Amino acid sequence: MMRIDAHHHVWTLARADYGWLTPERGPIYRDFGLADLAPHLAAAGIEGTILVQAAPTEAETVFLLDIAKETEQVRGVVGWVDFDAADAAARIDAFAGRELLVGLRPMVQDIADDDWLLRPELAAPLEAMARHDLVFDALVLPRHLPRLIQVVDRHPDLQFVLDHFGKPHLATGDIAAWKDDIASLATRSNVVCKLSGLATEAAPNWQVADLSEAVDHALACFGQQRMLWGSDWPVVNLAGGYVHWFAAAETLLADLSSDARVAIFGGNAARIYLSSRGRPTSRK
Repeated sequence: MMRIDAHHHVWTLARADYGWLTPERGPIYRDFGLADLAPHLAAAGIEGTILVQAAPTEAETVFLLDIAKETEQVRGVVGWVDFDAADAAARIDAFAGRELLVGLRPMVQDIADDDWLLRPELAAPLEAMARHDLVFDALVLPRHLPRLIQVVDRHPDLQFVLDHFGKPHLATGDIAAWKDDIASLATRSNVVCKLSGLATEAAPNWQVADLSEAVDHALACFGQQRMLWGSDWPVVNLAGGYVHWFAAAETLLADLSSDARVAIFGGNAARIYLSSRGRPTSRK
């Protein structure tokens, strides 16, 4: 089974639509392309990737799809559309014609209205996503999880991926409420959990042990067939880098069976994102 990095980005600062990406971000405030990622993929034995949006514009989606079209290594793109537009469903219908688009991700964590997910106007675009087998990547914070549960229940035919475990407060250790919400969310069969983004939620100079409680809990709740690994590169460069995070993930999953690790490091991503869209992962 192909190993897949199920969550990474690229960006070009001159595009100027990354509102969150400021000089204060230090080591990631520069251009990052696939050539910068290639050595990390090679070292980890990763053959395929899911390229994820980093800017809340439809121009970003086109930018990523154009990049993906030029390389076999990118198996699919999780893009962005304007879910608040009156014609959001039609926009999704149009983008769905691009076969490398496998999902969409509103940047919920940056939306001022904590109840944005519950807006009735979202029903039509989410139904459009389900019709086209597009995955909803949920970029949320712990406080959004109860709202996300309601949305998941309203759309049982739509596949949801919880990015970055829902960003638990690992740095403070205040994860009791998060654990309860994760347990509840995991009872919904149309949700899977992405093992990504934990390094940047942990305290500086984090160790593997700082992540283990959250990972063990999510594994217990979602199971080995509903978890997929992603690097969150180059954001992960703020918290140790690709190599450190990949090694940590291997250590955190070391007690699982070989089949389970194969699933988390690629098989589950292929099933969730690429079973009906994107580039297939089968080898000739």
